[in-house]
Amino acid sequence: MTRRSCSDHSAGTVRIGTASWSIPKVHAVLFPAKGSHLERYGAVFNAVEINSSFYRPHRRATYERWAASVPEDFRFAVKVPKAITHERRLRGVGDLLDRFLSEADGLGPKLGPLLVQMPPSLRFQPDITDHFLRDLRSRTEGGVVCEPRHGSWFTREVESLLVELRIARVAADPAPVVGADEPGGWRGLSYYRLHGSPRIYYSAYNAEYREALAKVLTSDAAAGAQTWCIFDNTAAGAATDDAVKTRRLVQAG
Repeated sequence: MTRRSCSDHSAGTVRIGTASWSIPKVHAVLFPAKGSHLERYGAVFNAVEINSSFYRPHRRATYERWAASVPEDFRFAVKVPKAITHERRLRGVGDLLDRFLSEADGLGPKLGPLLVQMPPSLRFQPDITDHFLRDLRSRTEGGVVCEPRHGSWFTREVESLLVELRIARVAADPAPVVGADEPGGWRGLSYYRLHGSPRIYYSAYNAEYREALAKVLTSDAAAGAQTWCIFDNTAAGAATDDAVKTRRLVQAG
């Protein structure tokens, strides 16, 4: 049974945010002084990626509370639990998918894409992976984006499957394999995950990179894609500064 209807029709919109809504003290001046961290974050950004769902479940009421804390145009991307991708490795996960989708549905119309990050060792196996992706798509009509990190995913056959199922492939930096730095799969959704380079999760991006990125994001949105850019270089607080500056560049046109 389909758990979720298509909730985000923001084709042509650029959504920029970070992985989690923590606000580093060094950047606190960029946000309102009052409110919860999420309320303050939502006053500046129009999107966030929930990573905590990867590690542990959240009650539906928690998702509902989060949705009530942000503006109407705000959207949450939600990371699929590692119990599905890393522990069961996509096998026999119908019960886990049902639970996760039922919980995340608490976000209502503010639910954006579901992010499925694969472990680096997980090969594309037609009998297992194809079944999982089709099963996931049968349970949700909303946005789905996957982040494979094994070279076997980067083939014409897999690309065709992703297009058929309307599943986008993440553009990641640094790229774990050749081609992973470009978005792929269904091109109605672009999703950039920027982990920091050269030091993953720590390094900030320079002005030249951000300027080039802003042009790419604007171009994707102009082509009609739902366009997401999530900075995951959060370990030392660089993500917030990168996201703010990139958002300003996009808004400036």
